[in-house]
Amino acid sequence: MTTIVTPPRAPAPESAGAPGPHAKRSLRHRIFGRQPLGLLFSSPYLVFVLAVFAFPIVYSVWISFHDFFFAAPGANPERPFVGLDNYIYAFSNPAVIRSFGNVGIFLLINVPLTVVLSLLLASALNKVVHFRTFLRVSFYVPYVTASVAVVAVWLFLFNGNGLVNSLLGPFAPDPSWLINENLAMPVIAIYVTWKQLGFYILLYLAALQNVPKELYESASTDGAGAVRKFFSVTVPGVRPATLLVLLVSTVTGANLFTEPYLLTGGGGPNGASASPVLLMYQLGIQQGQPDVASAIGVVLVIGVLIIAFVQNRFVGERDS
Repeated sequence: MTTIVTPPRAPAPESAGAPGPHAKRSLRHRIFGRQPLGLLFSSPYLVFVLAVFAFPIVYSVWISFHDFFFAAPGANPERPFVGLDNYIYAFSNPAVIRSFGNVGIFLLINVPLTVVLSLLLASALNKVVHFRTFLRVSFYVPYVTASVAVVAVWLFLFNGNGLVNSLLGPFAPDPSWLINENLAMPVIAIYVTWKQLGFYILLYLAALQNVPKELYESASTDGAGAVRKFFSVTVPGVRPATLLVLLVSTVTGANLFTEPYLLTGGGGPNGASASPVLLMYQLGIQQGQPDVASAIGVVLVIGVLIIAFVQNRFVGERDS
């Protein structure tokens, strides 16, 4: 008698409308993460971000599309929707267009200079044996010093009868640095680079600690010199820090306000050092046009996001 053996049946495929347990688990991990309890600990900071950053940004976008003005407490005036009128009014003003050009000049000088100098100085400080702490603190002191105090020193250095012009003698520019339409913004860019350099040096110093020493030893074995090791080992090894420095310096530069306000008396000469944020303050607070100022701010945020995307695309590394 022949016995027929029936092969085990394969599990029935899941229907398209009923996801299996793996799909449900994947969806749950995607929303809550692998440790859902972490959301509980991070919720206070999430509330802080929503209250301090997200809500003001959304509210600014709303203001930019309405005829908005400041009113007395308790008053509830009508603020009709005006579409793109605030944007058209803002960017029909040559001063606004020039302010974006000014901050573009600032970023073209400040961002590359910050990345190059901070990486070079961090690499040099990383190899220093004696007075290491003293040198690191020396570079960091300008960053934590009050801007008003530091600006007073730069005004003394770069005014018409200042130390810089005295050293240059007949080669000193006329008109002087901070009242020269062609030199005011480059001087501000150099000042900001010098003041904030210590912070970015610390970022690179932290990144250099994670570059394996074996890579330098292998490069030395292959006969690579100091310059070759810098470009083949150090620069790729600190690429995440470079992306961070690019993003932070770009965002900081786009929010330029204190330096032109103090160094050039509010964007002078003739608006050559005015920044979009400075114009937002003048329009929104001093002239009572917060709707126009919000329109400028929205365009500035979009511009910074585009620049950050480009930087991340060409400098950052995608996670595999």
